[in-house]
Amino acid sequence: MGPGGRSTLTEPARRAGRCPKVTATCPGCGRDLDRALLAQARRHAFWTRPDGSCPACAQQELLATLLTAGEAHFADSVQTSWPLDARAVGPLPTPLRLRADPRFLGRGITMAIADSGFAAHPDLVSPSNRVLAWVDATTDPVRVLRFSRDGVPEWPGSGGSADHLWHGTMTAVVAAGNGWRSDGLYRGLAAEADLVLIHLTGGDGRIADGSIERALSWLAEHGADYRVRVVSLSVAADAAPSALGSIDRWVEQLVERGITVVAAAGNDGIRRLVPPATAPSAVTVGGLDDQGGIDAGGRSLWRGNFGDSALGLPKPELVAPSIWVVAPILPGTDASRQARDLFDRRQAGDPSCLDEIRARKFVTDHYQHADGTSFAAPIVASTVATMLEANSTLTPRLVREALLRAAWPVPGADVERQGAGAIDAGRAVAHALLERHRWHEPAPIGPLKTARGLVFSLHDHGAASVAVHGAWDGWAAPHPFRQVESGLWTSDPLPVAAGRHAYKFLLDGQTWIPDPANPHRRSDGRGGINSIVQWP
Repeated sequence: MGPGGRSTLTEPARRAGRCPKVTATCPGCGRDLDRALLAQARRHAFWTRPDGSCPACAQQELLATLLTAGEAHFADSVQTSWPLDARAVGPLPTPLRLRADPRFLGRGITMAIADSGFAAHPDLVSPSNRVLAWVDATTDPVRVLRFSRDGVPEWPGSGGSADHLWHGTMTAVVAAGNGWRSDGLYRGLAAEADLVLIHLTGGDGRIADGSIERALSWLAEHGADYRVRVVSLSVAADAAPSALGSIDRWVEQLVERGITVVAAAGNDGIRRLVPPATAPSAVTVGGLDDQGGIDAGGRSLWRGNFGDSALGLPKPELVAPSIWVVAPILPGTDASRQARDLFDRRQAGDPSCLDEIRARKFVTDHYQHADGTSFAAPIVASTVATMLEANSTLTPRLVREALLRAAWPVPGADVERQGAGAIDAGRAVAHALLERHRWHEPAPIGPLKTARGLVFSLHDHGAASVAVHGAWDGWAAPHPFRQVESGLWTSDPLPVAAGRHAYKFLLDGQTWIPDPANPHRRSDGRGGINSIVQWP
């Protein structure tokens, strides 16, 4: 059993929040946020501290609950805070499924989402607005509305419930929602990223190829004005090109300008790709079914498309969850009213509503679980935003390399259908941090095993001292790190006995964290998390 106490975050996370009404400090990570946001954690059944927490720290507490007692106990523990049903609700919050590093939430990064249409969902505009602009690419010239952080953004249809708003709202919230309607539980990985929303559906209800081209060309010209570093495209052109077409050429130009382009592969499960998924420099994302949980052994491929790019390069590059993805119910729709009625009946003790809750895929009266590579792409794009927060110098080429090196192969799946494998958000950030220090060797995940013992490393630019403690000596003695360059800490080789060992890092003599680069973890039995390493 490791040191007691809940793990907290480190200095890179201690940055002021974006909300203009800063009134409280998170006791876990020290970040200043709106008091109402911190107070949300007190509604969680698993949260015992009276002073609340930010969503990122609450997610770490959730992960500890999962590792301590399993997913069934997790569902039971949140049952008292939300109208959930363990038999109807399988999916976990996306950051938990992908073992995301909670220190990085896309701060300072702007994501562009090009999709059918968007509503001003509370997860994007509360407690402060993160939508910097709404762009209508269906017109020539393109129409742009800009917004301030402290205002309420409005654009045509922003408060409506039209069908064409559903898809884009869901992809934007999956990527960058802060979980406002779920008290921080169902947030995206890039929960503090800024957004540019690009509307693509024309008056005839279709997304024309010309709208996609205008969206990409506008980004090429104006993306830098909004600090756009990544764009998510869950759209498809009408037909596959016979050669590198105009849409693919615009993708290549965006990448040349430093914008990472992430495109959905499509959902037919056949050998067929269309632009922008065919663009050679796009990160094309196929489908993964991880059963909505954290058990890697349960992974299999979902029915994503696959094939070659316009230049004969294999696609997709990797796969990401395409089923059991928690997404918002569009406010004001019939689905929203039906969900509210069903959960009101459930709370009143009416068991007859449970089958319909399951059939409609409702998670709460504000969320449902959805499927499609349309949701895999924004999950990868939000991972890119966290990587860029960790290392703003990454180029699109280095982003792609880090994503692929961090991926886990899906056992038994064809390589041409899965690319490098399943995305791992935490490992991707660890690779991004390694690249920050010009690491040219194969990047270690967790401790590096050498002939002389285990070598531990950590990237943290705020710590004044780092040490590792472990079960190999009963947690008795710290093993100190050296700062080999600014923010890069490493240990001398540590010989240990054969077997599995739990360990933790201690920052500045007071803050315990698991190894961010090691996905193998378990509960320490006291509300925190230990990392696990096998030697030899």
